[in-house]
Amino acid sequence: MSPSNHHVAHQLRLLIYYHLDCNLLRNALFFAGRLHAYEPRATEAAYLLALCHLRLGQLRAAYDSSKNPGSRGTHLGCSYVFAQACLGLERYGEGLAALEKSRSLWVSRNSWNKHTETRRQPLPDAAAVHCLQGKLSHAYGDTNRAIEFYAEALKLNSLMWDAFLGLCDLGVNVRIPNIFKITPTMMTAMDSGSGEETFAGVLEDSPPSDNFVNKQAHPPQVPGSNDPFSIATNRVNGDMRSNLTKSALYEKLNGSTITVTPIGAVTRMEIEGLDTPIGPNGGVIAPQDPWTEEWKPVRSFHEGTSAAEPPLAPARKTRTIAGLDMKFSIDAPPRMKASHIRIKSRVNEESEEMDGVASTISSFMTSSMTERKRTISGQIAQGVASSATSHQNLNINDPMAPQRRSVRLFNQIRPQSNKFSASTGSLGLKEGRDIKKAKPAGTRRAQLSTVGRVVSGNRKHIDPIDVDSKEVRYDVPNVPVPVPFNSKPAVSEKTKENESLQCLLELFTKLGTGYFALSHYQCEDALKIFNSITPSQRETAWVLAQMGRALYEQTSYAEAEKYFVRIKAMSPARLEDIEVYSTILWHLKSEVDLAFLAHEILDIDRLSPQAWCAVGNSFSLQRDHDQALKCFKRATQLDPKFAYAFTLQGHEHVANEEYDKAMAAYRNGIAAENRHYNAWYGLGRVYEKQGKYNMAEQHYRTAAGINPTNAVLVCCIGVVLEKMKDLKAALVQYGRACELAPKSALSRFKKARVLMALQQPDQALMELNVLKDIVPDEANVHFLLGRVYKILRQKGDAIKHFTTALTLDPKASHYIKEVMEQMEDEDDEDGPMAG
Repeated sequence: MSPSNHHVAHQLRLLIYYHLDCNLLRNALFFAGRLHAYEPRATEAAYLLALCHLRLGQLRAAYDSSKNPGSRGTHLGCSYVFAQACLGLERYGEGLAALEKSRSLWVSRNSWNKHTETRRQPLPDAAAVHCLQGKLSHAYGDTNRAIEFYAEALKLNSLMWDAFLGLCDLGVNVRIPNIFKITPTMMTAMDSGSGEETFAGVLEDSPPSDNFVNKQAHPPQVPGSNDPFSIATNRVNGDMRSNLTKSALYEKLNGSTITVTPIGAVTRMEIEGLDTPIGPNGGVIAPQDPWTEEWKPVRSFHEGTSAAEPPLAPARKTRTIAGLDMKFSIDAPPRMKASHIRIKSRVNEESEEMDGVASTISSFMTSSMTERKRTISGQIAQGVASSATSHQNLNINDPMAPQRRSVRLFNQIRPQSNKFSASTGSLGLKEGRDIKKAKPAGTRRAQLSTVGRVVSGNRKHIDPIDVDSKEVRYDVPNVPVPVPFNSKPAVSEKTKENESLQCLLELFTKLGTGYFALSHYQCEDALKIFNSITPSQRETAWVLAQMGRALYEQTSYAEAEKYFVRIKAMSPARLEDIEVYSTILWHLKSEVDLAFLAHEILDIDRLSPQAWCAVGNSFSLQRDHDQALKCFKRATQLDPKFAYAFTLQGHEHVANEEYDKAMAAYRNGIAAENRHYNAWYGLGRVYEKQGKYNMAEQHYRTAAGINPTNAVLVCCIGVVLEKMKDLKAALVQYGRACELAPKSALSRFKKARVLMALQQPDQALMELNVLKDIVPDEANVHFLLGRVYKILRQKGDAIKHFTTALTLDPKASHYIKEVMEQMEDEDDEDGPMAG
């Protein structure tokens, strides 16, 4: 009989998930195709097929496979994969519509803290869907909705890092401490305890196999724990079943209910002389210490109902085995058959076994008493067997019958060592098996009696009892089931989980604050925050890259290079932010290092846009602008959203004086990323070269609004204002630039020149003296100092600086000598007038 398609499809689903978890994507795709052939109308088959295509990077195939159920919103997985494919294919509207139609399927889902090493949640929750909606809206150009979606994702899951980066890239002002905290949904997930591990390999949203447990040839071995109900192996109905630490999951897999009852707590008995209790199935059970060993619970599986409690054991007889464990030379009690220790599941069989146990122990006690009864002189008593048998039967039939004096005395003496267990090890157990005395929870009470009496009147001293020893007597508690002793560790584990989560939130708060400051170009604050992170987290590629970018934005190229060198040594194949590193080397004029970096990155990944940007920067530094343009165009072909490559194209067009092409390249960069201030700066530069100063000022101010801490942008605004003859406004901008970058030589030089134009030579002299210390070998600075001293009529200092400028720049000797001659002519004119 051939199996049904349903069972075949179930096996295929298991294979698909197996290969997906093993990252064998082509195998998973092959099995997904077989599953879709068996169930062409099943939405889950379409979802798995589309998921395999998506993970393989086949966006169009994923789009087609998930379009029918995904666009209608009938299956959450299909809608999510469809929206991800739409994001890559730039069909943003379709993706947003599909997610909105499936809102009822994901709006109340919360999968936080439910993913472990052994459990997966294939379908997304509300936070993940909101994050994807934010990406689609951001790419679609709907900034307001993108901000709303990102905010909703962070409200549900504060660790949704992608949503936080999206808000920062949009330039939104957020309060970081209000983001990285435990949200109510996260707290609910933690309180529900849904993050505990369950059976290995089980998918939450995938139905398990019917015979999943029974088909395991080698069941997983779960290490023993302090849980008194945790066992290594159970024998139930003749089948060996592996221990399932979570009975609820076992019930879910097998459709049965588990009743766990510790044998030592089935009945509450007065243990008079025999410390090893009689088991419910006719065997002698060895209850183990719940503080040190594992309990042996009996599990009964009944379909749909709870298992019945095992019947109560018969009342213990008041007559006991006198002299046992007193080292009398008596024969060992008869060994019971091993079949008596087998635990059976049916209740009526257990009752029959109880009767057998009672009769067996009764005969055993009679024979033992018959052999041990002696007179005072030590001779065996005559006719004791019959009397003992009749008296024993009397006591069995009548529990209230009086006891012999010897028995009462023996009942007062409790065995205090493991010798008793060793002597009774043959009662229905295999040879060599250790039986340990049960230690139920209760008040500890040490037996202080050290002298034991026997029937013959002889005395034998028993070893004294150490009160602090473990071998002490415990009163049997009234509760039938002992309290689990892992309750206190569970509380501590939850506390540790909360503390670790709080530690992570503090770390992410620092990382988020640093990234937020850097996204708003507050570079000094970002550097301080990143430096405050622990060394183990600070010495990572991502943090070092952010610090290098911050120094790059501050035009500290030499310091920024050091960070990227450390990143290359730490992670040689890392491509993220490598275009910034290549630009730093371009500014430092390091042709050899830049060329080596370009070849190295190109060998790592020829299809990465960062590699082609590095190659283009290398050609640009060598003044080969045409080759540089080809490389930058290749980068934009590989990633049409790579704004920095468009900006570098515009710079090369400006170098070739192709202003129209440069403006087109800069506008493409702005379209790719609206907050890319370099493209706004490029547009302003083109307008400035074309003499359109009003347009240039407008674009420079837009760039400065995005990056208000960049001294170069502020200085460019001052240059345009100076060209527009608005010297006072230009002086204000130059002053701001000097405050932002005190070591900026260009800003201070232009400020000094405007001060001279405004007839303020004293202030200009102060600025130039500071500038002289910053760039002592700059000819223009010395020439301007000579002119200031000339205005101040300090001829000696003027000639000194003119001579220094002439030495530093011999090419400008004609102009410098002309100014010096004019100064001498003025002196000659002033001489007769003075006379």
